[in-house]
Amino acid sequence: MTGIQVAPVHALLSDGTTVRKRQAGPADREEVLRLYQETENLRLRFFSISPASARKAAARVAEGERPGYHALAAESEGRLIGLAEYEVLSPGSTADISVAVADGWHHRGVATLLLEHLADAARTAGVTAFSADALSENHDVLKVFHDLGLRVTRHFDGPEVHCTVELSEDDAYLNAVEARGRVADVVSMQPLLRPKAAVVIGAGRKPGSVGRAILRNICTGGYTGLVYAVHPEAGAIAGVHAYRSVADLPQVPDLAVIAVPAAAVAGVAEEFGKAGVRALLVVSAGLDVHQAGGLMGACRRYGMRLVGPNCLGLTNTEDHVRLDATFAACHPGPGTAGVAVQSGGVGIALLDGLARLRIGVSSFVSLGDKYDVSGNDMLQWWESDGHTDMAMLHLESFGNPRAFSRTARRVARAMPVLTVDAGRSEAGRRAAASHTAAAATPTMTRQALFTQAGITATRTIGELLDTAALLHAQPLPAGTKVAVVSNAGGAGVLAADACTDAGLVVPALGADLVDELLGLLPQGATATNPVDVTAAVDEEQLRACISLLTRHGAADAVLVTLVPTAVAAATGEDLVRALTSTPGPLPRPVLAVLPAQAARVELLPTADETTVPAYSDAENAARALAHTAARADWLSRLPSSVPDVRNVETGRARDLVAAYLDGNPEGGWLDPQATAALLACYGIPQIPWVWARDEDEAVAAAERLAGHDGRVVMKAYWPGLLHKSEQHALHLDLQNASQVRAAHRDLVTRFGDRMTGVVVQPLAERGTELFAGVVQDEIFGPLVVFGLGGTATELLADHAARLAPLTELDVHDLLTSPRCSPLLFGYAGSPAADLGALEQLLHRLSRMASDLPQLTDADLNPVLAGPHGVTTLDARIRIVPRHAQDPYLGRLR
Repeated sequence: MTGIQVAPVHALLSDGTTVRKRQAGPADREEVLRLYQETENLRLRFFSISPASARKAAARVAEGERPGYHALAAESEGRLIGLAEYEVLSPGSTADISVAVADGWHHRGVATLLLEHLADAARTAGVTAFSADALSENHDVLKVFHDLGLRVTRHFDGPEVHCTVELSEDDAYLNAVEARGRVADVVSMQPLLRPKAAVVIGAGRKPGSVGRAILRNICTGGYTGLVYAVHPEAGAIAGVHAYRSVADLPQVPDLAVIAVPAAAVAGVAEEFGKAGVRALLVVSAGLDVHQAGGLMGACRRYGMRLVGPNCLGLTNTEDHVRLDATFAACHPGPGTAGVAVQSGGVGIALLDGLARLRIGVSSFVSLGDKYDVSGNDMLQWWESDGHTDMAMLHLESFGNPRAFSRTARRVARAMPVLTVDAGRSEAGRRAAASHTAAAATPTMTRQALFTQAGITATRTIGELLDTAALLHAQPLPAGTKVAVVSNAGGAGVLAADACTDAGLVVPALGADLVDELLGLLPQGATATNPVDVTAAVDEEQLRACISLLTRHGAADAVLVTLVPTAVAAATGEDLVRALTSTPGPLPRPVLAVLPAQAARVELLPTADETTVPAYSDAENAARALAHTAARADWLSRLPSSVPDVRNVETGRARDLVAAYLDGNPEGGWLDPQATAALLACYGIPQIPWVWARDEDEAVAAAERLAGHDGRVVMKAYWPGLLHKSEQHALHLDLQNASQVRAAHRDLVTRFGDRMTGVVVQPLAERGTELFAGVVQDEIFGPLVVFGLGGTATELLADHAARLAPLTELDVHDLLTSPRCSPLLFGYAGSPAADLGALEQLLHRLSRMASDLPQLTDADLNPVLAGPHGVTTLDARIRIVPRHAQDPYLGRLR
């Protein structure tokens, strides 16, 4: 076991306080002594119950980091408030631990936070369990262990209890970490979104400044708290008394809005931090690296949460708050939609669109440059605020996407989470390093995150608002079947085409239903789907038709497209009123397409105080309906877990990787022997093969490996060779020794000394050629890619991807999403592939990627799938030095 270095991080305690967690070392000797000596009830406070605890702990820390020992410190405003250590005292993988927390800091989560991070460091060092002794009456210590979420066993021996904590992570542990983080996060956000007092600095005395606009919006928006302004010339600004300095304020506000020039931001933040302000909203833009560092330094030193910089502001419409600290032109109306955006322009567009739809906002936060508060913070806030029932996000970047995904997956069970998938046109990382890297574009990675988390990802702001309108107004459809109703045959056909293009189904209606519909409609109507009610239909007939279709069950949704006709105008019929006066509540969603409508989407009020969404274009309506159907499908699927993969040698795999990096510090592509050994650690099936250094060894290998028909394959190898087919570095269907010799001589002639040897394999049997691979994204973590394989894998680009670790549902989606998936299920009478073996292959790849952060690329291509199993015919793996941080540990950005 080797010592490890851990970078300092800031994290939240359970009461929302920010502390700094760092590695402890020799310089902390005196602070450790002080921590122990100032702590009351020494006998109960520490796992180490000896009176010499202070001296022993100080001596251990003074020795510094070393193999088998690690110490972490928690500090607040430069003062040590907690210490956690582990030490492996005998050969093995169990370490003794001790934890100390300063008086005044108990029951705030210091010990738990330190133990979470200590456990992460221990796992990296190969420690599998913690051991500790405590007095049985020390209920606080025992509760800390219990609440970690790790498996704890206790052995009582008189007045003492011996505790063993297993460090293996599972869903129970991640849920416990997540729950603690959620509580701390929401508490820390209170000063931002529910401040009892707010101050604005940078509001100019003349109209036109951003700060003045924010101050005016706070005052005119009905803010229930106290509001102050700071201005060096004092006086009054926008009717608010201005104080000359922060020190002159009559009380410490919870929230400070900073709208000063970039060069002054850090200094102002420092002043507010010293005064005790708990949250900052910085709308100032243009901070350079030094200024940004000063701002963040002040926020972390004084425990202030930060929105911005370079943002539009924030709003909370709750009755007991009514804070509009934005410079938007209009106050958002109160409601239940939570909105968070990185772009101020997108924020204004969303707020305007929601206002036109009369969908109110619970809270709005413009994240700006997102130095601190992120989309993850906002999801947790909306989950807990008791007001929000729909979340809308625009995120241009992800700080911790795996934590975001886990949070979104939980929140999306309770409310729709919508986003705009920004940046789809990015060329992506199409480096020729591997098929996997070429396939795994940033767009594919983001889409994998959104799909797994149940996030509704739209292409544009308009599409997001279209979908939000339908989700706000109507129930979710139970499936994808749509009944299309129109008073003009051509419009109905276009609507049906739009539904089909969006992935919906327009089924033929049953004979009984057709007869019943025709009995309601005018002469000449057709009811096969689309239902053409003709231009002669009147309001009552249309209403009866819609009511029947929504209650029958032949379709999961009803889309009604209506065009103005002279017939309706002459008779005074209001067909749109048939939509809004159908007796409700309706069991299935109804939406309208009104081509004559000026607005892209409107919400039409109904008699029962609900609304019907009306779109000007059938394509917009169909896409919105497809999004809601996808959400219904996601909700209908019970959450699945990551299965336990058996017969895996994780320790041996890590040793193989470490050995390779010892000899290749910069990393690189594993040779065939190392690749096969690593795959074998995870039970990934491979075709037999033999390494041959020269022609005679190649002939001998062919004789050993020849299949029932005697045919073999020969592949050249040299470090860096990736795509053998493109370089014509292989020979297929070699049937005898002379052909093997000729093939080897050809490879030597063409590639010379560059070639270090050849791989000889038996010619594989027939089957479906597939591709499976892994790529480690620097931000998103490991991504598993699956699809059609062979030489055309990149040309056809028939791939699906999911972020690891894969659940059972993730694997099901990988197998069914590519266009080639029918080949796996017995297409056109061909034998189906062994789906169980394919599932195992993907789970084992996922486990390998999750275990080994150093694995940056893995290409298994082709993977041959048949009725009797799967076999990897060729594989490439790249390893680089890397230590991945646990994405779920409590830490601030």
